[in-house]
Amino acid sequence: MPGSALAAPSPHESSALVRWSVNMVAAAVVLGVFWLPPAMGADDPWHRAVGLALAAFVGVAMLARERLHTLVVAGVGLATLGAMALGVTEDFMLAVAWCLYPLAVRRAASARRLVIGLVAVLLVVLAVSGVPDDSRQVAQWMVLSVAAPGVAWLLGTAVGRRIEVAAEAARVAARLEVARDVHDVVGHALGLLSAEAGVARSLPDADEDELREALADIEVRARGTLEDVQGLVGALRTSSSDAPDQGGLASRLQELVARTRGAGVHVEALIEVDERVDEATSLVVFRIVQEALANTVRHAPGAPCTVVVGSEGSHVSVRVRDRGPGAGGTEPGFGLTGMRERAALVGGTVDWADHPAGGFEVLARLPATGQVSTSG
Repeated sequence: MPGSALAAPSPHESSALVRWSVNMVAAAVVLGVFWLPPAMGADDPWHRAVGLALAAFVGVAMLARERLHTLVVAGVGLATLGAMALGVTEDFMLAVAWCLYPLAVRRAASARRLVIGLVAVLLVVLAVSGVPDDSRQVAQWMVLSVAAPGVAWLLGTAVGRRIEVAAEAARVAARLEVARDVHDVVGHALGLLSAEAGVARSLPDADEDELREALADIEVRARGTLEDVQGLVGALRTSSSDAPDQGGLASRLQELVARTRGAGVHVEALIEVDERVDEATSLVVFRIVQEALANTVRHAPGAPCTVVVGSEGSHVSVRVRDRGPGAGGTEPGFGLTGMRERAALVGGTVDWADHPAGGFEVLARLPATGQVSTSG
C-alpha cells in the first residue's frame, strides 16, 4: 500500500552505507589475515588476551576512521607497534594506512608529520625488538611497514589537493555568477532609470502634471528595480535559479522590451520561441537580451533598436542591433564578457561587432536544451 511503502534512502545515507560496508570488509580482511591468527596462536595466555584486545581496538578504529582522524591514526599506530613488539600481529601497518587515508585527504600537513613520527617510532621498535629474527625478513617488514602508510598518505594528499582545487574552482564560478547577475540586473535597471530621468528632464515646456507623471513612472520603475534586486538576493541565498519558466520566456522578453520602450528607446521586437527551450537556456537568452538592451540605453541613447529571438531547429538564435554610433573598436566590457561566459555554460556562442550599415549588433546561438557546464 502507498502508506506502508518505505522511503528510499537519501544520497547522503546511501553514501554513508557504502563507506560503512567498505570499512567493514577492510577491517574483516586485515583482522582475519594479519591479527587474529597470530594472536590466537600465542603460547602465553596473557599475550593472547592482549593481542585479541588490540585486534578489537584496531577493528573499531578502522570502522571509525572517518571521525577523530588524528586520534584514530595515532591509536592504531601505537597499537600496531605494541602488538608487533609482543609478536601478536603480522600487520605491516595496513590498518594504519587505512585510517591514515581520510586524514591525508582532509589535512595533508598534519598527516605528513604523523607519518614521519610513526615511521621513526617503527624503525626504533623494529631495531629494538628484532622481530622477526631473520634479517632479510626484518628488511622486508621495514619496507612494507613504511610503504603502506606512505602510499596511503600520497594518495590521500593527491585526492585532497584535487578536492581543494575543485572547491576553489566552484567558489570562483559562484563569484563570477554573482557578479554577472548583479551586473545584468542592477546595471540594466539603473540604465533604464537614468534614461527615463533624462527624458523627463528634457521635456520642453513641461507643466507640473507632466512632470509629476514622469516622476511617477520613474518611481514605479524604481520599485520594480528594487523587487528585481530583492529577487536576485533571494535566489543567491537559496542557490536557486531565477530563470523564467519554459512557458514564460516570451512574455518575460516582451516585458523587458516594454520596460526599455518606457525609457524612451524605440524597440522593434520579433520574439517566437519554441516551448522546448529549457530553463538554463531561457535564462541565458533573457540575460543576453537584457544586457544588449542595457548597452543600447547606455551607449546609444535615442537610437532605435531591433530584437529578434527565434527557434531554429534544436537551437535558439538571438539578434539585438541598435542604430547608434557603434563600439568603434573599444574593448568589450563586463556585460559582453558575461554574455559569452553565460552562453558557454550551456554550450552556446555569442559574437558582437559594429554592423556594416551602422550601429552595434549582438548575435547569439544557443542549444534549446543546453547541457549546463560547471567548469567555470
